Amino acid sequence: MSIFTASSTAPVNIATLKYWGKRDTLLNLPTNSSISVTLSQNDLRTLTTAAASEAFEKDQLWLNGKLESLDSVRTQACLADLRRLRAEVETSDASLPKLSQFKLHIVSENNFPTAAGLASSAAGFAALVSAIAKLYKLPQNMSELSKIARKGSGSACRSLFGGFVAWEMGELENGEDSKAVEVAPLSHWPTMKAAILVVSDDKKDTPSTSGMQQTVATSDLFQHRITEVVPKRFEEMKRAIAANDFETFGELTMKDSNSFHAVCLDSYPPIFYLNDTSKQIIKLVHRLNEQEGKIIAAYTFDAGPNAVIYYDEVNEAKVLGLLYSYFGAVGGWEKHEEVAAYKKVTIDGTNPDIYKGISRIILTSIGTGPQETEESLINADGTPKVA
Repeated sequence: MSIFTASSTAPVNIATLKYWGKRDTLLNLPTNSSISVTLSQNDLRTLTTAAASEAFEKDQLWLNGKLESLDSVRTQACLADLRRLRAEVETSDASLPKLSQFKLHIVSENNFPTAAGLASSAAGFAALVSAIAKLYKLPQNMSELSKIARKGSGSACRSLFGGFVAWEMGELENGEDSKAVEVAPLSHWPTMKAAILVVSDDKKDTPSTSGMQQTVATSDLFQHRITEVVPKRFEEMKRAIAANDFETFGELTMKDSNSFHAVCLDSYPPIFYLNDTSKQIIKLVHRLNEQEGKIIAAYTFDAGPNAVIYYDEVNEAKVLGLLYSYFGAVGGWEKHEEVAAYKKVTIDGTNPDIYKGISRIILTSIGTGPQETEESLINADGTPKVA
C-alpha cells in the first residue's frame, strides 16, 4: 500500500502579554491581542508525523505512545480546514493523489510534561497543523496556517513563528483576521534567555478553557483589563522588543502576568494557578532586581504554577547565580556545568527550602518556528514506531 508521510517539529511559546478570555469559543477568538516569545526546540518541542493512505480505515492519533481520541470539535475543525485546502490544491492539478480523501494517522511526541502549564497544547496543535500542511504540500503562509492552529488551541497560532510573535485578536466574526504575525525574528534579539522552574508537572486543577470562560463570566476586573490595560501594553511591548529594551520588556511582562492572575483571583469562585512556591519565586526576582538597581530578570506565569524567568545573556551570571544558589539541588543543571562556577547570589530572608517545591529546571533560549524534519514516528505500514 502507498503511504504518504511528513514530519514537523513545533516549539513552545510563553506569552509575555497574556491571552485570557474568548469572544467566540468555537473559533477560539480572543478578547484581547497577545505577544509571546518562542522558546528553543532543543529543550521544548513537539515532534509530529502525519501519514495518509487509502488503506487507512479511520483517522487516528497517538500522543506520547498512547492512542487518543480525535473526536474533539477543535481537532476536527483543524482537520476539516486542512483537508479543504488540500482539496483546492487537488482541484487545480488532477494528477495529484487525492490525499484530502484519505484517512490520517498522526503520531506526536513531546519532550516535556503534557498539560502542566508548559504550553503543550500550543506546541501540539502547531506541530499537527505544520506536519499535515507539509504532507498536503499546502501553499499557505504561516499566518494563514495560524488561523487553523488557532481553532485547535488559541496560543498554538503563536507557535507557527520563531522569535517574538503577536496574535492579533482581529475584529471579524468569522475569525479571518485573528492570526499570528511576527513581531521580531530570532535574529533580532538572539541573546534572550529563559529559565523555567517546573513547580509541578501534574495536570492543573482548572483547565485553561473552562478557567477563562469562568473569568469572562464573573470577573469585574476583566473588562478593564481587555479594554484599557492590554491594548496600551500591546503597543508598549512591541516598541520595547523593537528597541531591545529589556527593562521595559521585563516590567511589562511581570505586570501583565500579575494582571492575568489578578483576574483569575477575581473570578467567582476564584481560580488559583499560583502556589506558595510560585509566590516565593516572584519575591525572589523582585528582590534581585532591587539589589541590582534595575530589571535584569522578569518572571511570567501562565495558567499553572511554573515560573518562566526571562533574562538577557549579558546578565546570565547574576540571574543563574541566584537560581543556582537556591535551586542547585534540583535536576536540570546537568547540561550546564558552567553555572556552578558563577558567583552565588543570595537574597536575605529567602526561605532556604524553596527548592523543595521545584521538580526540575529547564534552561533555554529564544528559538525558531516549526521545522520540517526527516525524522519519522510512523513505520512503513502506517503504525506508530515504538520507542
